[in-house]
Amino acid sequence: MSGKEIRVPRGVREFMPDWIEPTILGEPHGANRQYRYGNLHIREYDNEFLVHTDKVDPRKDPVGHLIRDAPEVLVGIAGAALAGGLSYVAGRYGKKTDNITTSVITAATAGYVSYVTAKKIRRLLAGES
Repeated sequence: MSGKEIRVPRGVREFMPDWIEPTILGEPHGANRQYRYGNLHIREYDNEFLVHTDKVDPRKDPVGHLIRDAPEVLVGIAGAALAGGLSYVAGRYGKKTDNITTSVITAATAGYVSYVTAKKIRRLLAGES
């Protein structure tokens, strides 16, 4: 997220203009719906809208968006790939029969922990709580 989010009370705007597109891209954070228009990202809640701008529009450049606006997702993917790969190789060397299952569980756990840790570090560096 490039800037701080702006809260817009629901009473100020009850509808979305035609030029705003519904989207599933982005973390919903409990929102009922999400919308995008260029780099503008809008989350709709029961009583308000939260609006911020992204540095890169994920619909035009998904990898650039991950690098600039959501690097914690890349850290999670890298953590999952590395841990899953190492677990699989270690299991093959140890001749485990449930190697695939163990590797998938290890990858999912490492990916989640990597993602959450990177997100907390990013928020701390940005001065957010």
